[in-house]
Amino acid sequence: MRIELLCTGDEILTGKTVNTNYSHMARRLGEAGLTVSWGTTVGDNRDQLLSAFHQASGRADAVIVNGGLGPTVDDLSQEVAAVAAGVELELNEGWLERIQHYYTRRGRLMPPTNQKQAMLPQGAVVIDNPVGTACGFYMTINGACFFFTPGVPREMKRMIDEQVIPKLLEMCGSKVLTRLKRFHTFGIGESRADLILAGIEDIGPGGSVKLGFQSHYPQLETKLAVQATSVEDLRRKLAPVEDAVRQRLGNFIIAEDDQTLEGRVLDALRKARGTLSTIEMFTGGSITARLLHAESGGDIVKLGVASRDLTQLVDAAGPGTQYTGTGVSCATAVALANSLRGRTGSTHALVVMVSLDADRETESGGDIHIGMANGAASIARHARMLGSRTWIRLGAIEMGLDCLRRQLYGLPVEQRIDFEVH
Repeated sequence: MRIELLCTGDEILTGKTVNTNYSHMARRLGEAGLTVSWGTTVGDNRDQLLSAFHQASGRADAVIVNGGLGPTVDDLSQEVAAVAAGVELELNEGWLERIQHYYTRRGRLMPPTNQKQAMLPQGAVVIDNPVGTACGFYMTINGACFFFTPGVPREMKRMIDEQVIPKLLEMCGSKVLTRLKRFHTFGIGESRADLILAGIEDIGPGGSVKLGFQSHYPQLETKLAVQATSVEDLRRKLAPVEDAVRQRLGNFIIAEDDQTLEGRVLDALRKARGTLSTIEMFTGGSITARLLHAESGGDIVKLGVASRDLTQLVDAAGPGTQYTGTGVSCATAVALANSLRGRTGSTHALVVMVSLDADRETESGGDIHIGMANGAASIARHARMLGSRTWIRLGAIEMGLDCLRRQLYGLPVEQRIDFEVH
């Protein structure tokens, strides 16, 4: 099946907005065994959009149009789709009721302009949007099947995964099941992971499992893609490769599939009926924010303090802090962790401090000092990284959470990572 992705919007065309929707759609289609043959970006212009629809319908079997389903005058997808198909727009009463209910539940009146989102080309089939007001739909234009999806990422992702991809697989008669297994790691780069996992594909029966990587520092995503004719066959092919990846990557695996590093930390604390308090220097409270944004994080995190002023951090840790005046160091981080734990009554405390090199005009480096306390033990971890301020800040955030994960799961905290200077 020849598939084209057609993204609309002046902000996309001019580069003011990075088009992450395209990469998500192309990746998800690829993971389902569907190939994207063309990618097109068009601004909010009726004539250009109409021309793009005609061109796409002449070369593709299926076209996924993203964007242009909103209530404003520059949202043109429904209108141009009707013109391209030679039909009229008509009010979809069912979807209009959905929009009205959406606003009623929020105690608001529906703006009159939102009725535009319920105007669909005659003959269009609705694609449900469970998280927004933009009505997706699909229809035939000049023999090609066009799928219209909203530009809001969370709405688009639900439609693509739950409705568009299954329909495309049905259209091309695919009876093949696909599965993407993902491993998230921190501490190893792509080159080293590739070396560690050399020959891993040969473990899968008949070369049925494909290995891939996606680096987004400070994490690396290792992906296993497999196709099979049944759920049983899928598991049979994937299981031995999964086990081998876990064995080879070992402690560097911080999460799998939809899990997150902060989620795993909270899971361990929850099982132990534990609580956590944090102190952060230079990371802007990002560690605490990630934990609080996760489900039930608010029940576990008792206190989070962020400052670049050491005196403020010492004061925040409590009057009993055994600070010896050594400045930013692992000893200071441990002292603050012990005092903070005692002050807040939390079972665990994490302190992450960063001291940057004095020369900040170039990509120099910095030292990361981590201190942890849980009542039974105090643990320190030091790492030196080279790179920009952003590189070091992101590394410190991830390392702080990873050290806590390792402590909670009984793994070696001192295990060196690729990003630090040995």
